[in-house]
Amino acid sequence: MSAVPGAVAVIRRRSGDRAARAMGAPQIVLGAGFVVLALLAGALAPYDPGAAAGEPLEAPSLAHLLGTNSVGQDLISQLLLGTRTSLFVAAFAGVGTILLGATVGLLAGWRGGLVDRVLMRVVDVVLVIPKLPLLIAVAAYAGARLWAIALIIAVTMWAPSARVLRSQVLSLRSRAHLRAAVGFGAGTSHVLRRHVVPELAPLLASGLVAACGHAIAIEAGLAFLGLGDPSRASWGATMRDALDFPGLAYTTAWTWWLLPPVAAICLVLLGLTFLGIRIERWTSPRLARHPGGASS
Repeated sequence: MSAVPGAVAVIRRRSGDRAARAMGAPQIVLGAGFVVLALLAGALAPYDPGAAAGEPLEAPSLAHLLGTNSVGQDLISQLLLGTRTSLFVAAFAGVGTILLGATVGLLAGWRGGLVDRVLMRVVDVVLVIPKLPLLIAVAAYAGARLWAIALIIAVTMWAPSARVLRSQVLSLRSRAHLRAAVGFGAGTSHVLRRHVVPELAPLLASGLVAACGHAIAIEAGLAFLGLGDPSRASWGATMRDALDFPGLAYTTAWTWWLLPPVAAICLVLLGLTFLGIRIERWTSPRLARHPGGASS
């Protein structure tokens, strides 16, 4: 009878492995699909998204796959170019967020003392500042350039990742192999590069994916409020234009004008969430061995 719990654990683990693999494939395909669309958006878009390409409020057809808006602009072109805008902001702001958070977290956790206290007070200040009013104010002041929006998002969103990474570095600092490396004369940069950063890989990877998702949602929100780059197509701007049209509720235009950008935002955020889980499993052997959680 003692073998029964072991057999059950093996069956459960194998079932979890199959579930993890089944969950992994669609999210990878979804993420790769959005990247390909972003890279090829200029070639795939049949019309200039800012120019009138047909009659106002044309229903979807072979000429306009998602129809046109109230001024005759092609909506599939706006959706495709909006993919490029969203992924540019996600990449720039996501990398900036994780770089700032990792730098502050590593320095605070490893140095300790006065450096830790000063950096953590800075983190506390950034955490308590209301993000949305600050984003709106800074975006309105800095202008609607896309790189400026991405930079604003990175500067205002790095603090949570810094706190998480600092806690992990404090835990790692007390481990025997790191104390031995320091005792043998290894410099701070060597220890951080060769030992600490690899240990933080799962947190860095999942944090990067989460930051990309937040950046996409924030950029869409700013564009929806009219603070996006007017020279670039954006999912948020398309949603704003649709909701500003007074006759939207009295026609079926909302099905091809409003729903596609909403669905695109939901799909990419869902894909990034699952991708973050998948990356954690790839980079953490413990999670890969126990996909359904630790068995008792």
